[in-house]
This record gives sequence, structure tokens and C-alpha cells, in this order.
Amino acid sequence: MFSSTATNELAKSWKDLEELTQKTATGNALNNDLQKRSEGLSVPHVHNKLRLFSSSETKPKITLYRDHAGWCPYCEKTMLLVEEKEIPISIELVNMRSYGDKPREFLQIVPNGLLPALGVELEDGRKQVITESQVIMDLLDKWHSKENGYKSMMPDDEADRRRHEVLARLERDLFSWWCTFLLRPEMPSAGNLLSKLTGGDKNQMSQSMKGFLDCIQQVDTELSSTPGPWFFDSKHPMMIDFIYISHIERMLASVSYWKGFNIRDCGKFSALDAWLDAFDQRESYLAFKSDFYTNVKDIPPQYGPPFYGDRDEVDIYTGIISGADGSSWKLPLPHDDPLQPLYRGLPLPSVVLDATDLQDYANADPKKMSIACRHMAAWKLASNGENISKFASRGGSKGAKNPRKTFAAELADPYAQSDDIVLPIVEKVLKVVCEALLESDSDTEIPPKEYDDKLKSCFISSNEVSKSDVINSLKYLRDRIGVPRDLPLASARYLRAYLNWAIDLISKE
Repeated sequence: MFSSTATNELAKSWKDLEELTQKTATGNALNNDLQKRSEGLSVPHVHNKLRLFSSSETKPKITLYRDHAGWCPYCEKTMLLVEEKEIPISIELVNMRSYGDKPREFLQIVPNGLLPALGVELEDGRKQVITESQVIMDLLDKWHSKENGYKSMMPDDEADRRRHEVLARLERDLFSWWCTFLLRPEMPSAGNLLSKLTGGDKNQMSQSMKGFLDCIQQVDTELSSTPGPWFFDSKHPMMIDFIYISHIERMLASVSYWKGFNIRDCGKFSALDAWLDAFDQRESYLAFKSDFYTNVKDIPPQYGPPFYGDRDEVDIYTGIISGADGSSWKLPLPHDDPLQPLYRGLPLPSVVLDATDLQDYANADPKKMSIACRHMAAWKLASNGENISKFASRGGSKGAKNPRKTFAAELADPYAQSDDIVLPIVEKVLKVVCEALLESDSDTEIPPKEYDDKLKSCFISSNEVSKSDVINSLKYLRDRIGVPRDLPLASARYLRAYLNWAIDLISKE
């Protein structure tokens, strides 16, 4: 059992902590933007339920049904088109089937449960429902035409339209080769992918490895054929760019994690690198982009169990992505992520960057950026502290006993119960973590010694609570921090690291 004689004052109430976060520039900006969300006027965000942009409409006639966590690649590409075209639209958030039961009200509208789905209010009051992401995207682009003041997402030139069709077929080929490469075992002699690619011995690759890389090379060649970063010579991404990005995002994560190869920045696909950088600079993409960890947890329930490649190389990447290497999710964090560049595009919402004078994020002071990232994590934790504490307490030995059923997704357990015995201590610890995230005087980012004592004080007069239950609850929460559902990666990595700080301190006692 964990015991301590420390007498330091414990962290404040959640209300007090919420007020403290709102006094920071980051928290104040996020609070103001939260109000704008209800008005349909906020920056792009995964939890927006109304988008009006500059429209005079107050109740759009179309409703998009999409997944609530930003994990569905087809919902992601659809939302990117909505954001880039600035289409007034209502949004309803629905579980993916592998993450929970779909609401009865949604199934009455969409009996097959497919996401995304588009509901269109007809003149006679009936609602027409349309499914399939590509059909929805094509219709949204047609209904919101250039003649009516919207960006066109399809090329005007007939030759370019034929090229669009060629590129769309190439994307389907790439997707097919990715699934084959990921979901089939490699022969033991497959060896290291990067050395084969850079060493010129591609003939020694497996057929699936070679097919996937050949397709990636074709994509890179197509991107290099235009003067700008996009597939077409345009100032903004087009339909074909949206068609590609959500699955390439998942390819980057999965090939690193299961095959030990980081496609981005490997030195072989410079046009693809520039295309990814261009997407990262768009706030619409920040709002829906997952990190590698969230994607690799999300891929198996959607696509099936992947197979690992060469373990010597794979273990390096899996450790970095999952935090299992013992350093990548630990304080002090490096300014940038070793696999997922944070500062080639917006690391945080523009409202935060503006409020903290970090608009030049690529050249920002690392300490100022760290403070903004930590304050965003603290704001998120404080604003829903009681529910987050209950969620984390599922990790206790008497928690997570699902009374109904389980789902395919590892990170989903919607009906799990909290461990009521461990809950009060977990809540105290999370308050200390929240307060520590707000601490902005430490150059090393490691909270001052007084926070060590505050953690110890959480356990006074709580001899019936084992430290292992508290630790497991913190791990349960840490391992379920999703990007973008909970926070953007630049901030989420701090919440994971500060939870590890608390776990390590409790473990040493």
C-alpha cells in the first residue's frame, strides 16, 4: 500500500483548476473558441457540430453524419472538403461500429449504419439520405459551385479531368498494395525495407513490399509533375488530394509501426514530403489528423490484424510510437517528435498560436511552445476533470467490468465501469497532474519538487487503495489519449508524459 506523511496542500478543486487554465492565454483563447463552436464560427475542430463560415444561414439544410473521434478515413476526407470549401453544414457525431453501438435515432435514418452519411432536407419536409464518401463529396462540390462563390475541387480542363480519373485509380491501387503489404506475413528473408530501397536491391523484396513501394513512387512522380505541392497546379488542395490524404496518413503510421520504415523524410519521396508539409500547414487538416499511435490502435479493428516485418527495425519504431522505449513519452520531451514533425505546420489551433504570439511556430522559442502545449492539456483536463477521473478509474482492479459487451477497438470500452474505491485517489492525482501542467517556470519541464510531495499527499489516510490500482488507472488513461479526439499531438504528448511522471513517482514509493 502507498503511504506518506507529507502534509503539503493538495491540488485545488476542478473548478479552481478550470479557472486557473482560463487565466492563461491558451486557456482563454480555447474558451472563447469553445463558445464560437456553438455558433458555427470556430476554427476547424473535430468536435464541431455546426459550420456556418460566412453564410447568413442559421440552420443549414444538409447534415453530415460522421464519426465522433475523427478516426474514420472516409469521414476525414469528407470533412476536409467541407472545411476547404467552407460549406455551411450541420454535423452529427456517431460511433463507428467497432467503437460502440450506433444510436437508434441514427439507424432509423441510415439502417445500414454506414459513415459518413449525408442528410438533405427536401422542400416537402422529407429527408433524403446519401451514403458513400465519394458520392457525398462529389455532390457537395457540385451543389456548392464556383459560380456560387465556392472553391471548385475538380479541374475545369477536360485533360485534367481525365488525369483526375487516372490518379483516382492509382489511389485504389496504392490502397490495395498497402493492405496486401500490411495484412500478409513477409518471408523471414524479407529483410530491412529501407536498406533494400536505398541500396538498389529491390529485386530481393517480396512482391507485396515491391508493389507498395512502386505505387508510392508513382504517387511521388505524379506530385512532382506540378509546380506546387498539390496533384494539380492549384493554390489549394483539390478533390484528389483529399482522396489520398486520409489513407496515406494511415500508411505512414502503419508502415513505421509494423514494417520498421518511415516513408516520410526517408530521402526517396521528396514530392510526397512537400505534399504532406503543405497539408500540415492547413488548419483543417490539424483538426482531423491522427498521430501514429492513435492510427495504429485504430487500424486493426477497421482493416484486420497486420503482420510485423523485420523485428530489429520494427522494435525501434514501435517503441517510439507507443512509448514503450522508455523515453519518447517521458519528461523532458524533445522539442520535436522524431517521427512526426510538429512544426512544419500548425502544431496547435491558430487561436492558441495567435494568443501566445507563436504564429511563427517553425522558429518559436521551444520553452514558450512547451508552455502553450502544456496549458492546452491542462485546459482539457480541468474542463472535464470529474468525468476523466471516472474514465481513468476503469483501470482499477474492480473496474472495466463491462456489463454488456466488448467492441473490436482496443481503445473502446463504452460500457466499462469505474473502480469506485480507487476513484477518489485517482481524481486527486489527476488534479496534481493538471496543476503541474500549468507550472511554467521550469526550464526542464519537470515539475518542481513540491509536486512530488503533493502526489504523496494524495494517499494520506487511504490505506485501502493499492498503488498498483492507481498506477493502472493512470496507464489506462494515458493509453487512451486519442489524437485528434482529445488533443492535437503537440499537446497530447505532454499529457502522456506528465501522466508517466506521476506513474513513475508513485511506483518508486
